[in-house]
Amino acid sequence: MSYLNVSSGTVVSELPGEARAGFIRRTYSHLAGAIAVFALLEAQLISMGWGEKAMALLSTSTWSWLIVLAAFMGVGMLANKWAHSGASREMQYAGLGLYVVAEALIFLPLIYMAQRFAPGVIQNAGLITIALVAGITLTVFTTRKDFSFIGPALSIGGLVAIGCIVAGIAFGFQLGMFFSGVMILFAGGCVLYTTSNVLHTYNEDQHVAASLALFASVALMFWYVVQFLMAFGDD
Repeated sequence: MSYLNVSSGTVVSELPGEARAGFIRRTYSHLAGAIAVFALLEAQLISMGWGEKAMALLSTSTWSWLIVLAAFMGVGMLANKWAHSGASREMQYAGLGLYVVAEALIFLPLIYMAQRFAPGVIQNAGLITIALVAGITLTVFTTRKDFSFIGPALSIGGLVAIGCIVAGIAFGFQLGMFFSGVMILFAGGCVLYTTSNVLHTYNEDQHVAASLALFASVALMFWYVVQFLMAFGDD
């Protein structure tokens, strides 16, 4: 087991150019790997018929989605804690892997519905998400500005969004295309924030944690781009 000392590592922005570039390469290669594993898991689960089973399970009760959401948030916090662990590299990878699996499971009903009722949406949503994330990433890496100041606003916005989602599930109303559009903007802010943190907050031993944070933000954007396109098609 390889022990790390993440508390005393040098912040990426203070590293020499070659070391900084190496951290960025490791972070984004891990992000690409997480996305690839997520896509493979999703395809395998759909091919095994789990998408239909997930929809049937969620339709049994109004509270099913609330239970799933609460479980996902709990697993997400645990995975994030492991990924930021200074105990070992293995624990960090376990956190990233756990989070990818959790995302694949919570995405399953949405992907199933999109493939069944809106063919082509997944591919279009993927392209749009890639374009948006690439544009935001280019902005951060070009300007090298520290966007950590938007963290408190994102925290408040996240709580408001969770409140709206819980209310929608509990009272049975659709949040609609407008909410999805707002959440795409919110997710863009999350990508901006986490990309900035890659340069200004994480230290040289935390590329796994950085890739998890980026994956979470990209997944959030992809979720709402899919929902937006589906709602747009319905309208």
